[in-house]
Amino acid sequence: MELKVVLRMELSEFLKRASKRERAELAEVCNNSVSYLYQLAGKHRFASALLAIKIEIVSGRIAKKSDGRLDLVPRESLVRYPEIFMDINKIISEVF
Repeated sequence: MELKVVLRMELSEFLKRASKRERAELAEVCNNSVSYLYQLAGKHRFASALLAIKIEIVSGRIAKKSDGRLDLVPRESLVRYPEIFMDINKIISEVF
């Protein structure tokens, strides 16, 4: 059995290290502006569960193309109440 290591980073660090194009790609795919992503990163606003999942998936895709410069942004770090994902994480771990 092979273990897969997934590195994670906060959205603020992701936005700091990302290029202008990478930030724009994340915002576009999530149907938001880069300014809104900065509000999420600064904890001035919190993402919905759906938006948090989108950001996690898209940031993971962008991170894969960045040659190790960027890492995945975990969905739990973007919402006000991260415990909403507890059951989802259990289901995902059972399936995969």
